[in-house]
Amino acid sequence: MFSYYSTYGHVEKLAREIEKGAASVEGVEAKLWQVPETLPEEVLAKLGAPPKSDAPIITPNELPEADGFLFGFPTRFGSMAAQFKAFFDATGGLWRTQSLAGKPAGFFYSTSSQGGGQETTPLTSITQLVHHGLIFVPIGYTFGGGMFEMEKVKGGSPYGAGTYAGDGSRQPSELELAQAFHQGKYFAGIAKKLKGSQ
Repeated sequence: MFSYYSTYGHVEKLAREIEKGAASVEGVEAKLWQVPETLPEEVLAKLGAPPKSDAPIITPNELPEADGFLFGFPTRFGSMAAQFKAFFDATGGLWRTQSLAGKPAGFFYSTSSQGGGQETTPLTSITQLVHHGLIFVPIGYTFGGGMFEMEKVKGGSPYGAGTYAGDGSRQPSELELAQAFHQGKYFAGIAKKLKGSQ
């Protein structure tokens, strides 16, 4: 299951590539969801945010059905966007029963600049996984040479796939999308192994 929040569509583009990567693993069903928006329509209009996609809106009660999770969000001052934090804050009942414990989870993200939280955002988000007993699955350096690209601007880190949005006009590059596809495929393989060992 891949849940995301995207204001301007950058994280959504990564999410769709992650979904494709996961679906490329035999026997894996990938589902894409978005978390509820918390901003009023008039605020979104002032921000120039495009309409939301047709991905279904998830509720916390749907999480236990999944065998694993990749959560995607833009950064806000080095941590996850408030919309995703609000979603996690609504999972208290799942935390109380530890309904998600032992399942794999990871992150993907978007920042506006190179110093804007490509590592800080997932690092500060790990606390959400820890309290639920989820198993953090980073991509490490499994993306190979793409992790060491120095000639082109590239988001992402060993924590997960990422992109730079800049002022909002920059879209995820082919390399960033390839890293997202890789994360989906890599994560799905691990989730499948974990489920098979139970």
